[in-house]
Amino acid sequence: MRLNPYVAVILGATFGATSGVFIKLLQLPPTTMTFFRVFIPTVAVLLYILFVKKTKLIRGNWKLMLGASALNAIRMFLYFVAYLYTTLGNAVIMSQTWPIFAAIFGMFFLSEKVTKRTIFLIALAFLGVIIMSLNKEISFANKEFFGMLVMMISGMIYAITAIIFKKELANYSKTETIFYQNVVGAVVFLPFIFINKPLPTVMQGMSGTIYGFLVGVIAFTLFFYGMKKLPMS
Repeated sequence: MRLNPYVAVILGATFGATSGVFIKLLQLPPTTMTFFRVFIPTVAVLLYILFVKKTKLIRGNWKLMLGASALNAIRMFLYFVAYLYTTLGNAVIMSQTWPIFAAIFGMFFLSEKVTKRTIFLIALAFLGVIIMSLNKEISFANKEFFGMLVMMISGMIYAITAIIFKKELANYSKTETIFYQNVVGAVVFLPFIFINKPLPTVMQGMSGTIYGFLVGVIAFTLFFYGMKKLPMS
């Protein structure tokens, strides 16, 4: 792939932003939505790795990658829960707080250079979140605020996994990283597709599959491409 890494990140974020639309339209339980989001990319890239690339997966820091995958499963569940409690706009905005945390964590764990420009942009992003939250009731009894808080926690976990995956992109390809990102969640949330009643309709299943591939494979292929070439901040 030959693409400007900044363009790749922007395109990946654009595809990723469709998540809220799918979540609101499909009206499926969080565990079912999480299943589609992690199971589809896991199967898709696993088939590609085994039959096209023919790469050995169990190598390198595979235990660390599985740990990051477990964290990603938790953050995905929180991500979908947040959409139950707050509006689409608030959820999308709060979900994008993760780069703020990623930039901060990158300074400490990736030893990235701290510039005045980086500090200014992080402060500006935080200010935006504060301004957006000024008219919200600060109470756990307030559903909208609770949803925003859950989404922020999801973003913090996302930042931690992003740091791990960025560091390991030197040892794994983009498709291998996508596999490890989702594999634990795929196993954990597989039973819920049968437990949750009613079962997804054919249309919901097709839409969920499209969603899982669009965001889980296409968006993150672009995202990991950019992440490999750019500083975390």
